[in-house]
Parts: sequence; C-alpha cells; structure tokens
Amino acid sequence: MEKIFRAFDKDRKELIHVLHKIQAKHGYIPADMISQISRYLKISESEIFGVLTFYKAFTLEPRGKHLITICMGTACHVRGAPAILDEFERKLDIKAGETTEDKMFTLETVNCVGACALGPIIIADDEYHGQMKTREVDKVIEKIKKEKKDNPE
Repeated sequence: MEKIFRAFDKDRKELIHVLHKIQAKHGYIPADMISQISRYLKISESEIFGVLTFYKAFTLEPRGKHLITICMGTACHVRGAPAILDEFERKLDIKAGETTEDKMFTLETVNCVGACALGPIIIADDEYHGQMKTREVDKVIEKIKKEKKDNPE
C-alpha cells in the first residue's frame, strides 16, 4: 500500500486514482484497505464506500480471471440481450454478478456500453463481440478456455 500511496498526493481528489491502482493490483478493492485509504486521504470510510458502490468499475469482491460483460441497454435488450445473458448463466452455472467456483469467469451486466448499433453486445476480456447470438456463447467461452490452455500462467 505504501508504494501505491507514494504515487499520489494526500488529497481527496486522488481517491478514484488510488482505487483504480489498488484494483489493478489486486483485481478488486480488499475491504481491509479501505481504512488505510481513509487515513491516508483523510476521507471517511463511508465516503469511500459511496464511491465504490456508485461506480460499476469498482468491486469489493474478487473477480474471476476472465470478465464477461453483457450490455442490457435498451438497444441490446430489444435485440436479445436477456436471452444471451440466460445462455451465459446456464453455460457458466452462475448468475450475473457472480464468479465461477474455479475463479475463471465473472459474469456481469451493464446498462450501456455505448455501442448501440452493434447490439446486442458483450465484452469478454476487453474484446467486443457485437450482434451477439445465443449460439455464439459457447464459442466465446471456448475461445477463452483455449487461450488459457495455450498461454498458462
């Protein structure tokens, strides 16, 4: 934490930058770090929690190694996003907002990704898949699993 803190001024305006840095390092914001952030930036813990729960980019729970995000905005919704979400939930055996037991996948929804013309759209590990169909869900999952097999860490 000290190394992260040294990169930022002791100023409340740095909160989001500090949170991004911590999440980049750990994959989430560990709850025990909130009191340290509070002391360093002189911000109440409740204010930090307010920021963490307001912005969808932050999570207090560990995520899977691979993040699959499904846009549920109006354009995507009317073009079949709910069925695509259902298929991912069925194939991964988790609900939106959950992580698989093996910590390989986290499934989430967002209200809009700003690519309405490509809807329905999903984002798998920062790769956009537009005009998604339920029959393509297996291909996305298998591609990620194959990449993991080809590039083990």
